[in-house]
Amino acid sequence: MNDADVSRQIQQMVRFIRQEAEEKANEISVSAEEEFNIEKLQLVEAEKKKIRQEYERKERQVEIRKKIEYSMQLNASRIKVLQAQDDVIGSMKEAASKELLTSNHHDHVYKNLLKDLIVQCLLRLKEPSVLLRCRKEDLHFVEHVLDSAAQEYADKANIDPPEIIVDNQVYLPPGPSHHNAHDISCSGGVVLASRDGKIVCENTLDARLDVVFRKKLPEIRKQLFGQVVA
Repeated sequence: MNDADVSRQIQQMVRFIRQEAEEKANEISVSAEEEFNIEKLQLVEAEKKKIRQEYERKERQVEIRKKIEYSMQLNASRIKVLQAQDDVIGSMKEAASKELLTSNHHDHVYKNLLKDLIVQCLLRLKEPSVLLRCRKEDLHFVEHVLDSAAQEYADKANIDPPEIIVDNQVYLPPGPSHHNAHDISCSGGVVLASRDGKIVCENTLDARLDVVFRKKLPEIRKQLFGQVVA
């Protein structure tokens, strides 16, 4: 084999090796590009998923805020309604308190009322000796009906008349006044207690009004406002 043949064989081998190298390089390039595209697609999908999750999270937050705001507005509205209702009931109670004062303008009516209140207290206390307190301006009315009240209690309880000691040192507060609207006041009535002070029966007109209002409040609300606000 001469030099020319050797040179041709070498050139053929070089071309073969180069061709194989180029084909291998192409395969590697194609494979790398495919892997790159797959990874890029996965990254894009992962980012899309993160964006969707973030959007859904913010959407849920918006819905939660809307529900909270609606609940707060609803509660505020209910509070306003209840406050308005309480104001109306308060006005009614205040008007009723003023009406109580008119009973004091009729001596005969008020004296009989005081006697009934004293008898009620005696029936509750069932004590042989009691202490009575009243307003200073009612003292003469109380003294006028004291004996008849004690006798009426004795007849109802079928016992001897009790000893009733009127407290001339401590009186119940005076009636309400326009000049002292915020001072403690009493619209009338009596407070009786056992001699040791352990049992007390408060039978003032104000206390009776409070009891009636507490007892009748659901009925009053229903009559005035219908369905009670929850």
